Amino acid sequence: MKVVILAGGKGTRLSEETNLIPKPMSLIGDIPIIYHIMKNFRYYGFKNFIILVGYKSYKIKEYFENFYRYNSNIEINLKTNKKKILNNSKDDFNIKIIETGLETLTGGRILRAKKYIGNNDFFLTYGDCISDINIKDLLNSHKKNRKTATVTAVNPRTQYGSIKLNKNLVVNFKEKPFLSENLISGGFFVFKSKIFSLLKDDNTILEREPLETLVKQKQLHAYTHKGFWHPMDNLRDKNNLNQLWKNDQAPWKKFFK
Repeated sequence: MKVVILAGGKGTRLSEETNLIPKPMSLIGDIPIIYHIMKNFRYYGFKNFIILVGYKSYKIKEYFENFYRYNSNIEINLKTNKKKILNNSKDDFNIKIIETGLETLTGGRILRAKKYIGNNDFFLTYGDCISDINIKDLLNSHKKNRKTATVTAVNPRTQYGSIKLNKNLVVNFKEKPFLSENLISGGFFVFKSKIFSLLKDDNTILEREPLETLVKQKQLHAYTHKGFWHPMDNLRDKNNLNQLWKNDQAPWKKFFK
């Protein structure tokens, strides 16, 4: 199965960095967040990636074109200009990087890559969310329920403390609790190729009419992930993820072993 990653947006809420690079190239540790996401899928055996790019796409292309240079020891003979890789990467990714336009919306990006995605089921995710989701469990849930699409539902943790009152007296206080009644889309999808019939043009937003139509048709299944999930919407999110990585508390670090 192919893993499609949406990586073409401008990432304006992280403008401190995205003025220079696309958000998927923002670093967690010294590794772009998109690579963290790809390691999750590879851990479960999925290595064929289609990255849908737009804004500052050359940065993503340069990274993967020069992957060995960035991640390997090399030997260079300055007289002959011969280069030798001294250690090979363990990652056997196969990557297609597809230009999908600067202003194209999410559904339109997927539609532009239809010929590369093919007619089989495929994964879809965004280039700015990290999780420890079990990808095989997600896929098995999708196959079992036989719907056109499966979305991963996650329980986000609020950035604010929660209080419970009784006559203006605080009777319960929780720092950054999970919002147990507020499941949201975690951005890890599985689609059948039928989804292409709901994608009209570059202006199609996947998360609106296409998914809303699937809901009406009772063709959108939810897989609930109860583990770690964290977006990188802004600088605070990025700092949180880097802190987890630095302190060896990142639940997704197992994908790198």
